[in-house]
Parts: sequence; C-alpha cells; structure tokens
Amino acid sequence: MLHLASRSPRRHELLRLLDVPFSVIDVDIPEVRGADETPAQYVSRVAREKGETALAQLPPDAWVLSADTEVVLDDEVFGKPADAAEAAAMLRKLSGRPHDVITTLWLSSHSARHTATNLTCVRFAELSEARIAAYVASGEPFGKAGAYAIQGRASAFITHMSGSHTGVMGLPLYETAALLEAAGLRS
Repeated sequence: MLHLASRSPRRHELLRLLDVPFSVIDVDIPEVRGADETPAQYVSRVAREKGETALAQLPPDAWVLSADTEVVLDDEVFGKPADAAEAAAMLRKLSGRPHDVITTLWLSSHSARHTATNLTCVRFAELSEARIAAYVASGEPFGKAGAYAIQGRASAFITHMSGSHTGVMGLPLYETAALLEAAGLRS
C-alpha cells in the first residue's frame, strides 16, 4: 500500500492524476536548514525525514512517498512565510529575477529507498508594491514555499519557466511516475 506523507492538497490532487491508490499520512518534522547544508541537501533531507517518520508508523509492506519543495534565490531558501510582512519581503526579492524551485521525492519502504529531484527555473516579472500587497492580501502566499502558488494567481507573475510546472506545485509527475514504476507500484 502506498502512503503519501504530505498535508498538501496540491500533492494529493497531483498524485491522484497517476491513478495509483494511496492513503495520506500526516507527519510533522522540523524544517530548519543546517548551516553546512546546500539548498539541495536541505530539501532532500527534509523529504527523506518525512518519509522515515511516516514509515516508522506503518506495517512492513508499506511504501511511503514523501516530498519537499523550496524556492531558492542566491543560495537563500525561501520556505513558507510566517506572516504578511515576510510574504511581501519574499515577493520583493523574487520580483524581476529568475529563481530555482527544488522538489525532492523519496519513495521508501522498510527495505528500499528511491529518490529523484526536480529543478525548475522560474522568472518573475517586475512586481509593483501594489501588486505585491494585493497578492498578499488574497491569502494565497500562506503555506506556500516562496510565498506563491504557481497554480493560482501568481501564474500571472511568471514570464518564463524552464522545468516542471507540477514540480513547482510540489509533486513533479514525471519523476513521481518513474519512481512508482521502478518500485513496481505503477505499470
């Protein structure tokens, strides 16, 4: 049985597109970047720890799919904003600049581990203070890495993207399907 270690409604929706039965398991782990971790190492560790925490609660035949997604600009990791001021500050930094979105997946069982990473480059248009304020007021930035949802209103900010739209949403479907197929969970 496949379990998705994620509270994200977007990940739930995306995984359903692959027609693989799964249940959701809620895990909570600290998301704090270590001083010696690169952004990619941090994202991978958090995703792996989510899977390991979930797997510890499950029977021997279980598989867990876990993921983490972060926005990275100039080696700075932009997690989920704590408040409106932090969301606006993130959007100001991203305004007019390209940034990376890293999503790492771990597919884990008690006897096997598989991993994949998706890297997508996203470029934002220049955002006025009024546009940033209106977006923050919409409530959409909260609970989103980098303070934006590519599948929502923020899609109007994007001038160019190179990579995976679903990767930016939090579950790159190409990589997810490949991991599931390699483990025999999807044909």
